[in-house]
Amino acid sequence: MAMDKGAAAGKPYGSELDLRKLRVLVELDRRGTVSAVAAALHLTPSAVSQQLAGLAKELGVPLTEPVGRRLRLTGAAKVVLRHAEEIFESIERLHRALAEHGSGEHGEVSVSGFGTTLAPLILPAAGILNRRLPGLRTTLAEVDPPVSFELLELGRTDVVIAVESPAAPALDARFDKRPLMTEVFDVALPDDHPLAQAPSLTLGDLADEAWIFATVGMCQEIPLAACAAAGFTPQATHVIGDWDATFAAVRQGLGICLVPRLARRSSQPGVTVRRFDDAPWRRVFAAVRPGSAEVPQIEAVLEALGEAARDAESELDGASAS
Repeated sequence: MAMDKGAAAGKPYGSELDLRKLRVLVELDRRGTVSAVAAALHLTPSAVSQQLAGLAKELGVPLTEPVGRRLRLTGAAKVVLRHAEEIFESIERLHRALAEHGSGEHGEVSVSGFGTTLAPLILPAAGILNRRLPGLRTTLAEVDPPVSFELLELGRTDVVIAVESPAAPALDARFDKRPLMTEVFDVALPDDHPLAQAPSLTLGDLADEAWIFATVGMCQEIPLAACAAAGFTPQATHVIGDWDATFAAVRQGLGICLVPRLARRSSQPGVTVRRFDDAPWRRVFAAVRPGSAEVPQIEAVLEALGEAARDAESELDGASAS
């Protein structure tokens, strides 16, 4: 049995398959004559014959046989044509996928944020993207700074949601930062507290209260600094790191606390959350690696986060006014 030298040496047929030559074979099957193929592909008949001969050599099988002045496709050519259709369909799908990826319609973006941003900010943004760009997959993780920024620098997450703090400073050349919203702190009181329905309220009015503080971070530092600015040192009776438990303690009359508005969704019956004069605030921002904000997928995520932040800020501001 005769064997092609390339196959005998272990070289697979078509390892250097030229798709342009394969297209010539497809056109010959469609149009029937070399001259018709030449006219369709803007080639000379001689060039068409050379392309067919080259493809036969690459594949190691005869693809045509002469019948009078015409060429007839061999059985091997029919096998090649069946696979050629799949090949060209696959290439077309590849081009469509690349176009969709280039427009931001497909791909994957990972987003990391601290706990209170998930329900009111990150998840609504993911919902916007799911409706607007269903082919764009977002993966979400609850991670606090500075770990979230370490992941961002290492490329293990694409977008970080944080607030300005020593762990996430406003200016850091390693990252591009996009402002999302200004988050105000309100005060949480038991429903039956004498000041829960007071016409006006200042932080100084609460100087003699028992206070509940977060365990660490900005939710502890900002209230402490606000109390100091109001001229008193708060009586810290409880230190709790969970907002559900904090609101439960307020409901039981164990103390009051300052709560950032993104966390007020954890509020429970029996607790009044209201605004007060000269309330402290903090800036919430999104951070990405330099230059990546122009990547269509990440740009789409940032736009959705901005939209969700505007909605959250409007909703939470309205809720605090009521």
